[in-house]
Amino acid sequence: MTYTPPLADMRFALREVAGLQQISALPGYEHATDDTIDAVLEEAAKLAGNGLAPLNRDGDKVGAKLENGVVRTAPGFARMYKEFVEGGWNSLPFDPEFGGQGMPWLLAATVQEMWQAANMGFGLVLLLNQGAIDAIHHHGSADQKSTFLPRMISGEWTGTMNLTEPQAGSDLAQLKSRAVKNGDHYLVTGQKIFITYGEHDMAENIVHLVLARTPDAPAGVRGISLFIVPKFLVGADGKPGRRNDLRCVSLEHKLGIHASPTCVMSFGDDGGAVGYLVGEEGRGLSYMFTMMNNARLSVGIQGLAIAERAYQQAAAFAKTRVQSKDDGSDKPQPVSIIHHADVRRMLMTMRAQVEAMRALGYYTAAGIDGALRHTDRVAAKRIQDRVDLLIPIVKAWFTDLGNEIASTGVQIHGGMGFIEETGAAQHLRDARILPIYEGTNGIQARDLVGRKVARDGGETMLALVAEMRATCEELKAAPGDDLVAIRTALLAAADALEEATRWVAQSVREDLAAALAGSVPFLRLAGTALGGWLLARSGLAAHGKLAGRDGDAAFLEAKVVTARFYAEVVLPPALAELGPLKAAGRTVFALSEAQL
Repeated sequence: MTYTPPLADMRFALREVAGLQQISALPGYEHATDDTIDAVLEEAAKLAGNGLAPLNRDGDKVGAKLENGVVRTAPGFARMYKEFVEGGWNSLPFDPEFGGQGMPWLLAATVQEMWQAANMGFGLVLLLNQGAIDAIHHHGSADQKSTFLPRMISGEWTGTMNLTEPQAGSDLAQLKSRAVKNGDHYLVTGQKIFITYGEHDMAENIVHLVLARTPDAPAGVRGISLFIVPKFLVGADGKPGRRNDLRCVSLEHKLGIHASPTCVMSFGDDGGAVGYLVGEEGRGLSYMFTMMNNARLSVGIQGLAIAERAYQQAAAFAKTRVQSKDDGSDKPQPVSIIHHADVRRMLMTMRAQVEAMRALGYYTAAGIDGALRHTDRVAAKRIQDRVDLLIPIVKAWFTDLGNEIASTGVQIHGGMGFIEETGAAQHLRDARILPIYEGTNGIQARDLVGRKVARDGGETMLALVAEMRATCEELKAAPGDDLVAIRTALLAAADALEEATRWVAQSVREDLAAALAGSVPFLRLAGTALGGWLLARSGLAAHGKLAGRDGDAAFLEAKVVTARFYAEVVLPPALAELGPLKAAGRTVFALSEAQL
């Protein structure tokens, strides 16, 4: 089953929900005109649908292989990566000073959805390089930026993040990798695991960002520093020179994303890998956290992307798979399963959740642009606070839904979905990593409750609730049963989210453990409610366009119906998270370890 980027849906979300016109008007984005944006989307869709998507199946079946210390990527990957670089796709959102195109992050997120949906195994090299570029751009020296950024932004070189060690997963305070000063550089030793594209055959150099401790560093996270450790040392001419003292020891055997080489990396087996300190000693973890917003948004976009891919495949299958008679007809002939109520329910749920994710993901990406470019720094700070609040929701809620929707896709295929040949199972296997990496979803919920809500007593979330209620007032002024139903559900969601936020803000101060016990239900409630709010805005915009005969009537009608389905079917169960949110703290720790 191939993949076709849903350009009409993407454009609608960009313009009617995320506010593309306002983003394009920000200083530095004047070149992001409607015509330019549309041209980029059209060309990206061709590359995703015709280039990346056809490689997805073989990438899963063949995977990456380690041969004599060299990682060979799946068939066609190196050729496609070369085409990707030559087309300038890697440089889209980055600083023009270093060869970037300086386009909005909103556009980059939209295009990224296409790459990840078409071929997530391929798309991961782009995601990791983006994070490494971000870290060097924010914290590297002038020399480091001029040496590494132009080629990483072009995609000639790729970047990685080396955080995790066998004994140190999410708890980076346990890191043991060492870095000893040696003249103008450091010698880095240690082993890192789960390094995405730590070794591959698609680029001439790989720039590793490595967390390690200097000899006199204190224990804990304050003792961690960040180092640039290139695969090949860069010569005076700016080109890759001699091989650094690092190697890929093995590839992880994974449940999914087989095409993405996940490496065990060893540094300094022959005395020490040459590394260059980024910024100051002891501030490595804070530097890494600088890029977390974009990285976690990108992982959330992966959840959206795999959900879209699973939905497309399930819908296509349901239209062609003939089984049983139509319950709504007297005719005895069997019909395609899309006529059956439960299949239609599943497809509508998938569709509505995908559109809610897309709306919230693009809205958040637009916030990153607003925080970067807004001329009023007070307004920019307010936007950044909102982005900070939304990022853990986007990362966790999207990736949980990615798993659920991919699983529903298998269910719609029935027994055929459990057979690898149909491809439905691959989406489920690929999706399973998303709630784990870039901070598990439990960590995202902890961040949302323990940092983001706690730091301002919930005021940023309550400001969003106020906007939800403002949308309800707009719905009240518009005619039609659909908008009445959406407004009723959205009011209930606003009330529930406000009550939950106030409870969390108080509980964090009085009983942190109890607040954290309910943090996952809170995050799910927030994601579902905010997704419903933005779908309500989508439905309102579509309703207005229908009234003005502005656009494709069938497309716009589907937007209104989808928003109503979400409001009446998806939103109500989520509001029940309010109970578990408040109650979990009483029993989560009630049993002893021995009783569990």
